[in-house]
Amino acid sequence: MTGKIIKGIAGFYYVHDGQGRVYECKAKGVFRNRKIKPLVGDNVEFEILDDREATGNIVSVLERKNSLIRPAVSNVDQALVVFAITEPMPNLNLLDRFLVMMERQQIPAVICFNKIDLSSEEEMEKLRAIYGPAGYEIHFISTYEEAGLKEIHELIRHKTTVLAGPSGVGKSSLTNFIQPDACMETGVVSEKIKRGKHTTRHCELFFVEENTYMMDTPGFSSMYIEDIKPEELKEYFPEFAAEEDGCRFLGCVHVGERVCGVKEAVKAGRISRSRYDNYLLLYKELKDKRRY
Repeated sequence: MTGKIIKGIAGFYYVHDGQGRVYECKAKGVFRNRKIKPLVGDNVEFEILDDREATGNIVSVLERKNSLIRPAVSNVDQALVVFAITEPMPNLNLLDRFLVMMERQQIPAVICFNKIDLSSEEEMEKLRAIYGPAGYEIHFISTYEEAGLKEIHELIRHKTTVLAGPSGVGKSSLTNFIQPDACMETGVVSEKIKRGKHTTRHCELFFVEENTYMMDTPGFSSMYIEDIKPEELKEYFPEFAAEEDGCRFLGCVHVGERVCGVKEAVKAGRISRSRYDNYLLLYKELKDKRRY
């Protein structure tokens, strides 16, 4: 039989058969010998040991189309990057780090800002002006008022979607709306620090409907971009490409060069100053890492 790993805990892998049944499986020793570690999201072949008890063995891991390190998950069709529009205020540097990671993995990213019931149209327009020119699809929702959630449901249909973002922004509440059976434990935002408590403790895919899976991930407040050469970073800011004809030098990194199409586009407002400033911070971070 074939199925998809939806959860892995303490050496056991829980395989969904695509119909509504989950089998508790062990990975055969051959995987250890070949140093293959099954991941959540893997499509696998498995044999049933006891149909009544729903137990089995994973026989083989089918070819992956992609895999992420954090969260450790494979075969992702898209990422839904969720931030609150307020309470807590969005950390756009962290958001840009998420987007760079997804661009690098060639995973399409959609940006979702929650808590619009606490914000103004002006705040939404500011965010549209930053990420619209970069080519990202943007959704504004309220899990409290259930505004925009049906559109998100349509967005994820027939795909495996990973939710990414910091704690306290409503990822678990969104998961609960789309798949009530997920019963995710939702946390409250601390009144003192305006940050969420960590409520999701492990990676798990939730079966929503046919060929539709969704993953909520442990929230985290910082992300280090690694294994990227400083001069490669520009490739992960998609709005830069259209402006590079204005650069004097081939291989321009858009930092110290005098004649630079990207820098001119920032001045003209075609590229967001926020995005460019975060690019400079990440570029310096990568360059400093290489030095040491």
